[in-house]
Amino acid sequence: MAKAFIKAISYIFPTTILKNSVLSEQFSNWSEDKIYEKTGIKQRYIAKDDEFASDLAVKAAEKLFAEHSISPGSIDFIIYCTQSPDYILPTTACILQERLGLSNHCGAFDINLGCSGYIYGLAISKGLIEASIAKNILFITSETYSKYIHPDDKGNRTIFGDAASATLISEDGIAEILNFDLGTDGSGASNLIIQDGGSRSKNGGQLVNERQGESFNSSSHLYMNGPEIFAFTSKMVPVLVNRVLENNRVVKTDVDLYIFHQANKFILDFLRKKINIPKGNFFTHIENCGNTVSSTIPIALYEAIALKLCKGNVLLAGFGVGYSWGGVLLNFKK
Repeated sequence: MAKAFIKAISYIFPTTILKNSVLSEQFSNWSEDKIYEKTGIKQRYIAKDDEFASDLAVKAAEKLFAEHSISPGSIDFIIYCTQSPDYILPTTACILQERLGLSNHCGAFDINLGCSGYIYGLAISKGLIEASIAKNILFITSETYSKYIHPDDKGNRTIFGDAASATLISEDGIAEILNFDLGTDGSGASNLIIQDGGSRSKNGGQLVNERQGESFNSSSHLYMNGPEIFAFTSKMVPVLVNRVLENNRVVKTDVDLYIFHQANKFILDFLRKKINIPKGNFFTHIENCGNTVSSTIPIALYEAIALKLCKGNVLLAGFGVGYSWGGVLLNFKK
């Protein structure tokens, strides 16, 4: 049976930068220092009005091909993870196949997942390769949450940024994809939601919560119940980490590096201390790009690889909207 490996990763940001100084001018009671203190973020990248998640996806894939000398003709499957698709239908992955010039014999589909999306994409890719359905999978994450955040929602605007990543998953590579743990609790669905857009709700921007703590939103905008999301995260992520360790028959000290979904600095610091992970074994990369949803893990993983920090076992953990969570152990050659 073939094994599945991460072979290469690239990522891309939009060109527009939203700095804390701009946000502090709009929200006068939030200074640059206060925003950074609360989030650990100094700036984030925002897609232009005429720039969409698929556009970032194409740029990320093209960068992957160029940066790692990959032939588009070698790709036999494309998986696209987004919660901001171009259309309700058709599947954006089909559009990406044509825009990237991939073979007509290339399988393609979307997955609608947020902060756990990268882990789920790796799991699906591993299954396709081990079943000999595909040999070279282009897995893209791309999100433009900024298009769904109300202009007066200072809480979410300080946290989220736009980005896309592209990962080649193949039968050989730099890191073997080992065993997973995945989980779901749909009872928390309403705590991180955009109500409009599907067939159930077509309110057209009806006001839902004029003020919800530091959040302002309508039914067409992103709503996040921060306290409930934090409660879920603090409860489930330690359990997730332990289950990933158990599923791979290793202990905490066998893991050389931990890379979690980059939600915000407060949550990351809390989780690191609660799980008792040494600072030197816990990688963060959020300060200059913000929470890019399904792209946070591949972006951080790319940067950790560039810094030569990925040697031996690396544990990835994603968690958030759904509620959905997932973790996996990667093994890099030492």
